Amino acid sequence: STPAQIPNPATIVKPHSYVSLTAVPAGSPFDVAIVVEIQSGYHMNSHKPTESYLIPTEISLANAPGFKEIKTTYPDGQMMQFSFSKEKLSVYSGKVTLRTHVQAELNASQGDVALPFTLHFQACNDSACLPPTHVTIPVKVQVVAAGTKAQPAHPEIFQGS
Repeated sequence: STPAQIPNPATIVKPHSYVSLTAVPAGSPFDVAIVVEIQSGYHMNSHKPTESYLIPTEISLANAPGFKEIKTTYPDGQMMQFSFSKEKLSVYSGKVTLRTHVQAELNASQGDVALPFTLHFQACNDSACLPPTHVTIPVKVQVVAAGTKAQPAHPEIFQGS
């Protein structure tokens, strides 16, 4: 029998990005939510895995002139049991929302900007883990003049945050 093909780990996740403002005034803070859909049958380690050998899920903002990543918030993982571990592991499965608080600085270029976020993760199924990998998520932001009144966007994601 032929060995099972190892899927490309990057195909296991589908990230969608949302920005908390329709347009971001230069000098203003805003939030970015990365909603990751994880293929059924797979999970990824949470941001605080329970075992030291497991790779945590992280998002990072690469060098983006005029923008500063202030704080990223990760949900708690779910404790689940898998055949490859005696201990329950802290994982994300199904759909998970990671949020980053970002500051647009006064010198941020106006117009459309794609912020280069990267999702680092390790996807596993019940019996094995795939190699750790990362996917780039260009988050589109429209920057407008400082002092412009900001309009909230995607309240279904950002409300109550």
